[in-house]
Amino acid sequence: MGLFINKTWQFKVAGIEGDVILFGVNIFDYEWQDTHESVKVRDPQYDQEFKFNIYTVTIDGRERTFAAGEFSNLVYGFYTLEY
Repeated sequence: MGLFINKTWQFKVAGIEGDVILFGVNIFDYEWQDTHESVKVRDPQYDQEFKFNIYTVTIDGRERTFAAGEFSNLVYGFYTLEY
């Protein structure tokens, strides 16, 4: 019998709008494409639940997917889907 592990949304980084490194780049330097989907995530510091939109972005020809939203005014949290 095999064991199946599902991907889940994992917290990656939080930071001030305009200055967050995700996927090795400042994610605010790229155009985010809204997938019109969302996911519920938990703030790792305060354990508060948020509903963040899911976006894609193309970096060096590779499409990346992430969830992002504001934890507080101009402070964003970023999550990626991982095992």
